[in-house]
Amino acid sequence: MKHSNISIFVAHAGCPHTCSFCNQRTISGSCEIPSGEDVKAVCSKAMSEVRSPENTEIAFFGGSFTAIPRDCMTELLESAHSFTGEGKFRGIRISTRPDCIDTEVLELLKKYGVTAIELGAQSMDDRVLELNERGHTSDDVVNSAHLIKKYGFELGLQMMTGLYGSDCEKDMMTFERLRKLYPDTMRIYPVVILRGTKLAELYESGEYKPCTFDEMTELCSVLMERAEYNKIRLIKVGLHASEFVEKDMAGGFYHPAFRELCEGKIYLRKFLQLAKGYSFLEVSVPSCNLSKATGQKKCNKEYFKSIGKELRIVSDSTQTESIKLIERR
Repeated sequence: MKHSNISIFVAHAGCPHTCSFCNQRTISGSCEIPSGEDVKAVCSKAMSEVRSPENTEIAFFGGSFTAIPRDCMTELLESAHSFTGEGKFRGIRISTRPDCIDTEVLELLKKYGVTAIELGAQSMDDRVLELNERGHTSDDVVNSAHLIKKYGFELGLQMMTGLYGSDCEKDMMTFERLRKLYPDTMRIYPVVILRGTKLAELYESGEYKPCTFDEMTELCSVLMERAEYNKIRLIKVGLHASEFVEKDMAGGFYHPAFRELCEGKIYLRKFLQLAKGYSFLEVSVPSCNLSKATGQKKCNKEYFKSIGKELRIVSDSTQTESIKLIERR
């Protein structure tokens, strides 16, 4: 059964730093901390609408949850906790900073039924973290991750690709170091340059020069394959579709279907491998993956044509494997 979240945004609450890329109002469309009554209203409505509450978590996103004032955090947790348990939602998911985790706060989170903690690691290169004013180190990520797993929480790790001062090699290194922390889930967020941030200033001055969009989708597609190989559940690739982001972005790597673009790259690499030494390839893919396999605006077929080959893709609603070879010659 597919997992889902009841997302509640706490905006920039509690975060002791303003990172180079951050504009939480734009990302979440919210700028106020919800109250306990707000949480109850959201959860009550969701209980009447969600078909599988046992596969659904109440998720506090958008800020550094464990750094908000303790009385406020407790109020939010108490309100959410009343909607968890048998016949209700599975638990509570929170996101926070790596330097805002300790044994005391983990005991409190455990008491109120928190089941998963996501850390905004972003990079495991200390110089990149410093340049982007993260205010924590890679060691903070390692120490917090170990502590979270020790206390029995599900560990989620978030990374950003294309940060100021980073490159593909450093982003690959970040993924590998995060992988070795054995997270249950990961999110990959290619940088989106939002107006009103330091990153936007660096971009507009020419000091920050990100790679091309095509290079970024290629990188993220490789990271997706590595996550699958290592049996890490990849919850998200790219920011969620948002009118606020589209309005306020100055550059970077936003696309409402970013993950599907990367999946198209993965399919293309597999097709090219199958077609090696052949000029014609016919394959079958699951019907639900047809758009991914053909690529945006049928770009995978067009690429084959550009190298003097022909690609034919058919769909099969009963197929389970990602690709089935039909013919090649």
